[in-house]
Amino acid sequence: MLGPGWAASAAACGTSDTAFLRALLDAEAALTRAQASLGLAPGAAADAVTRAADPARFDVRALAERARGGGNPVIPLVADLTAAVGEEYGAYVHRGATSQDIMDTATMLVAARTLDVVLADLARTEAALARLAAAHRDTVMPGRTLTQHAVPTTFGLKAAGWRSLVLDARDRAAGVRAALPAQLGGAAGTLAAFSAYGAADPTALAAAYARELGLREPLLPWHTLRTPVADLAGCLAFTAGALGKAAADVLVLCRTEIAELAEGSGGGSSAMPHKANPVRATLIAAAARRAPQLAATLYASMAAEDERPAGAWHAEWEPLRDLLRLVGGAARDAAELTGGLRVDADAMRAHLGLTHGLIVSERLSAGLAPLLGRARARKLLTELARRAYAEGRDLGELLAAEPELRDADLAALTDPTRCTGSAGALTDRALERR
Repeated sequence: MLGPGWAASAAACGTSDTAFLRALLDAEAALTRAQASLGLAPGAAADAVTRAADPARFDVRALAERARGGGNPVIPLVADLTAAVGEEYGAYVHRGATSQDIMDTATMLVAARTLDVVLADLARTEAALARLAAAHRDTVMPGRTLTQHAVPTTFGLKAAGWRSLVLDARDRAAGVRAALPAQLGGAAGTLAAFSAYGAADPTALAAAYARELGLREPLLPWHTLRTPVADLAGCLAFTAGALGKAAADVLVLCRTEIAELAEGSGGGSSAMPHKANPVRATLIAAAARRAPQLAATLYASMAAEDERPAGAWHAEWEPLRDLLRLVGGAARDAAELTGGLRVDADAMRAHLGLTHGLIVSERLSAGLAPLLGRARARKLLTELARRAYAEGRDLGELLAAEPELRDADLAALTDPTRCTGSAGALTDRALERR
């Protein structure tokens, strides 16, 4: 109820307690299958464990309550799964593994499945932004710096910039997704138990385990080498921030007094029937504000002592799930936001005149310097800018009255639509990126 940003999203479903239970069971079943593939367990044992590893057969709430006894849910789950498999093959459940092997592997499975959804939504967002950038390549609008009108720009360039950030997020998420590893080290990361159970080369078992799961083979057990979690934290926080930048711009440009943009289907108000709030952008902005602090907890957990840590590993679970949920929800909202975003080109054009023509002062400074000299041009523009504000007159009108500018092409110099520099070319260049 308190998470509308990710509620009812694919990421919410993919990170639920049931999803984690499924991943834990998938990890256990894959381990037995990997051992059977190397002749370390009967094929019938692999079949029996895989059949028994059905989430519907287990009580999530009971597992959560019993997890307090050993500090993690794997311990009670192994007991229940062993009982479900039965006496004949129960001994092959979890054989040689430690709780962290299964928990870490399940976490990587949940992350992989959630990132697949995020990547699909980022692709939808990128495509929508590409269309907006192309359609509005030459739609001129005020550029704003430090909240004030600066010089003209184009909405196409702004949308292309948002798209560039989305593609940066996609590249990071795709790289992290491809690198997510299985975890297999045994009690202290030496794979010793697997040797005791007959594995001539336990590293081959780790490779088989990773193949069963569709995860990357780990170079080493990473119980206290938390690069995979830190990389996840980084890419998720970056993605939230990248989407948050676009949301922040949309929130500004959707203001009633600006209204250059509007969400396709704004949200209502409980008290004011006239409102159409930019809800999608609001939820994305909220996710972007929360993500860095969650990522910080995951980075802090890298300082994990010994071969298995007390507390550092446990501290990761909730913030990582929250990050996956937040970013999954934000990616969904970004796809919906950009797909329905409405652009008011007329409002953008009208706002170019709010400063009485002063939005082109940079262009005028450069254009008048060869005619008047740099110092004289600056002095004249400073005086005329003061008068434009004081008298409510257009700067171009005041310039036209100056005798020394009789031969200047003032129409070209004062037309804001001709003062966008390389915005069009930069937009084209950005859209070449795939």
